Amino acid sequence: MKDKKIYPYSTIGIFGGGQLGKMLAQEAKKMGYRVITLDPTPECPCAQVCDEQIVAEFSDKTQALNLAKKSDVLTYEFENIPADTIEYLEEQGFAVFPSSKVLRITQNRIKEKEFLKSIGILTADFQAVADTSGLEKTFLDVGLPAVLKTATGGYDGKGQVVLRDKKELEDIPADFFPRSLIWEEFVPFAKEISVICARGRDGQTETFPVSENIHRRNILYMSIVPARIPAETEKKATDIAKRVAEGLAVIGVIGVEMFLLEDGTLLVNEIAPRVHNSGHYTIEACYTSQFEQHLRAICGLPLGSTELLSPAVMVNILGDDLNSEQGLLSNRVNCPKTLRSVISGVLKITGANLHLYGKNEIRTGRKMGHITILADSVSEAIRRAETAAGFLGRKGKEDD
Repeated sequence: MKDKKIYPYSTIGIFGGGQLGKMLAQEAKKMGYRVITLDPTPECPCAQVCDEQIVAEFSDKTQALNLAKKSDVLTYEFENIPADTIEYLEEQGFAVFPSSKVLRITQNRIKEKEFLKSIGILTADFQAVADTSGLEKTFLDVGLPAVLKTATGGYDGKGQVVLRDKKELEDIPADFFPRSLIWEEFVPFAKEISVICARGRDGQTETFPVSENIHRRNILYMSIVPARIPAETEKKATDIAKRVAEGLAVIGVIGVEMFLLEDGTLLVNEIAPRVHNSGHYTIEACYTSQFEQHLRAICGLPLGSTELLSPAVMVNILGDDLNSEQGLLSNRVNCPKTLRSVISGVLKITGANLHLYGKNEIRTGRKMGHITILADSVSEAIRRAETAAGFLGRKGKEDD
């Protein structure tokens, strides 16, 4: 099955029903595929556009097998799917991309850093911490400032704390233990960048233009493409992403996040074994979106051109931006007042493209949608993006 091409009118099964699953499903439907999603939340974003939803926990192997039997190829939209579930399906002969091996490495920050080290790619200095007794030794070995993270389960700043002083060791959240932790050197970077890389079943790799990413409160706020970096840095970043994809023998799209230091050194921070928030700009700004590219890769079809058609800036819409209406959106017919104001303002901006994910609850820090702005230059795209951010109630320039 792994060598078989999966053509349109076949069925794609997606583990996870969030916004990434929804955008994968939208692209799949455009290409002529059927789509089934498995997610524990009824009417999740992906379910709103696909053909069928199986409502079940990701650890439910019976329902995972049900999804597999109904699908011609399987994938997942985020890395917190139990690797045991994916491995179980592989043992039954089903094609799942990326593989459980890739998932096991990338969903564990310690294994991920060790993998990168094994293929000669630089990362921040790090050390695994097994329990509270190991903190003192790690403090002496790696030093401060540092970032202490849970080895698994963290995202968007969750499961991590910055330590700048030894006294802060006493304030580490109690729920960090007894889980395995990783202590990472705090890196004073000049920029954060990322590269979306696709690798097909035949080993062909394609990278998208480098994205320059700006985070606020550990959540991606803005992505700028092309990144404002030297050409040699761009080449080095894309080469690193390809080495990661080849080292993992991944099939599908991955996002490789990096720190650019003042001296031009690149350190890989994280690998996402899936389509990535910083690649949303590709929907409007590239010949082939990251979502279509992922589908092409897992279905054994030729990869598409990743050429950039226009400079672009992507801005996330968070629950914080709609904070006057926290809670359930119980009536889908009536768009919340704050969101109506955002929509009315953003759609007046030339080159603006609005994406709303259809989530049924507004929460602080939750990604509710995004805006992609196209323009003739990066500076003009940033200016328009800052105007859009103003409608979201945000103040200040993009480099705050």
